[in-house]
Amino acid sequence: MFRQGSLASKSFARSFGAQRRLASTKTIREALEEVIPVKQAQLKQLKAEHGQAVLGDVKVEQVLGGMRGLKAMLWDASVLDPLEGIRFHGKSIPECQKTLPAAPGGKEIIAESMLWLLLTGKVPTEAEVRQLSAQLAEKGELPAHIEKLIDSLPKDLHPMTQLGMGVAALNQESVFAAAYEKGIKKTEYWTYALEDSINLIARLPALAARIFRNVYNPGAAIPGINKELDLVGNYVNMLGYGGNHDLTEYLRLYISIHGDHEGGNASAHTAHLVGSTLADPYLAYSAALYALAGPLHGLANQEVLRWQLNMRKELGDNITHEHIKEFLWKTLKSGQVVPGYGHGVLRNPDPRFMALQEFCDTRPELLADPVIQLVKKTYDVAPGVLTEHGKTKNPYPNVDAASGCVLYHYGLTQFKYYTVIFGVSRALGCVTQLVWARALGLPLERPKSLSIDAIEKLIKS
Repeated sequence: MFRQGSLASKSFARSFGAQRRLASTKTIREALEEVIPVKQAQLKQLKAEHGQAVLGDVKVEQVLGGMRGLKAMLWDASVLDPLEGIRFHGKSIPECQKTLPAAPGGKEIIAESMLWLLLTGKVPTEAEVRQLSAQLAEKGELPAHIEKLIDSLPKDLHPMTQLGMGVAALNQESVFAAAYEKGIKKTEYWTYALEDSINLIARLPALAARIFRNVYNPGAAIPGINKELDLVGNYVNMLGYGGNHDLTEYLRLYISIHGDHEGGNASAHTAHLVGSTLADPYLAYSAALYALAGPLHGLANQEVLRWQLNMRKELGDNITHEHIKEFLWKTLKSGQVVPGYGHGVLRNPDPRFMALQEFCDTRPELLADPVIQLVKKTYDVAPGVLTEHGKTKNPYPNVDAASGCVLYHYGLTQFKYYTVIFGVSRALGCVTQLVWARALGLPLERPKSLSIDAIEKLIKS
C-alpha cells in the first residue's frame, strides 16, 4: 500500500475504499497489488535470460501486408490461436462460461467477471463481482460538461464519432494526467491508470446510451443508474430496453466475449500505441475507437446484417441452401467479399460465433426468426463456396456473422449504432492492458519502417 497522506493513498481511499465489503473480499486494486509484483519479476527474468532469443524471421510479405503474423507486441491478457480461437489467461470461451460469475438471475458471463479476469488473471468470486458492479454503478454518471457536449453534437454525426469525442473529452477528468503533471514515481503510474480505466468503463454505458437517445429517440428520458444492476444491465436499461431479459443476457455474453481479442487487432493495437506515449486511458481509448470505426474492423457486423437482409429481400422467405449458394457466388463474382467470413488470424470457425449460435439454439423465438435461420443456413453453405472460390485462407464465420442479426431480432435495428456496442465491449481489453503496460514499464512503441528502395537493397545485400 502507499504511504499515508500521499496522493496515491488519497486517490485509493476516494475511489476504491468507498464500498462496504466483507473482510475476505478483495477489491480489484487489492487483487492487482498481489499479482503485479509476480508479473514484474517474470518479465525481468525473461529480459535477463532470453532477451536475445529469436521469435521468428520477418518476411517482406509481412512488411508489405500489414505486419500480419509478426510477433512484435506484448499483450498478456489473451492469446489468439489460429485453430482453437481466443483464450483469456488460458481459458477458452466455454471455460469462461462455466467459471465466471453471472448476474443475479442470469446465466451469461457479465462484463465485471471478464474485467476481473483480464486484469488479474484470476477467476473472481461472486462477492468480488458484485462489489465491482456496485463500484462501477457508483461511478457511472456522466459529468455535466460531457452531457452538454454530446447533446450539442449534430444528430446525424455518426454515433462512433460521437463516442470517440465523448471519451476524449472525459480526459478532463483524468487522474493519471493530473498526477503526472504534479510529478509521480513510475512505480505508481499503474494506480492512476487503473483509476482512469475503472472510471472510463463505468461511464461508457451512460455515454453510449445518451448518444443512442440523441440520434434515434430525441427527447426521451434516460433512466438513472440503478445501483443494484450490473454494468450491462444498466446499459440496456438506459437504452430503453430494460424489460427485455433475453436482450440483456445476450449483450452480457456479447460484451464479455468481445472484450478482448489479443493485441494485434487494430483497436487494441491503437490503444497500446497511443498509451505507450503515456497518454491517459481516455485519450488512448478514444484513438482505439476511431480504429474500431473502420469498415475492415468494427463496422463488419452491420455489413453482415445488411448483406443478409438484401439476400432475403432478393430471394424471398422460402430460401434453400441452393439459393444461398447462388447468392454467395453472385456476391463473389461481383468483386465483393462475403461479410462475416474470414479472419486475419483464425483458420477455424470463430468460437465467439459458436457461442452466439449456442445462445440462439436455447431460445425458440430466435430459432424461428427468418434472419437467424438465414445465418444458420449460410453457415451450412458458405465454407464450401469460399473454399471452392479459393481466395480466402479462412472460409469460416467470424463473430460478426451472427452478432448484429441477434440485435436486430431484439429490436435494436439501428445499424450504425452496432459498432458503439462493440466500443463499449472492447474497452475491457484495451484499458486493462494500459494498466499492465504502466505496471510493467513498457516503453514507447517505435517500430522501424523501410522504404521500397531500402527493402530491395536489403534483399540484394
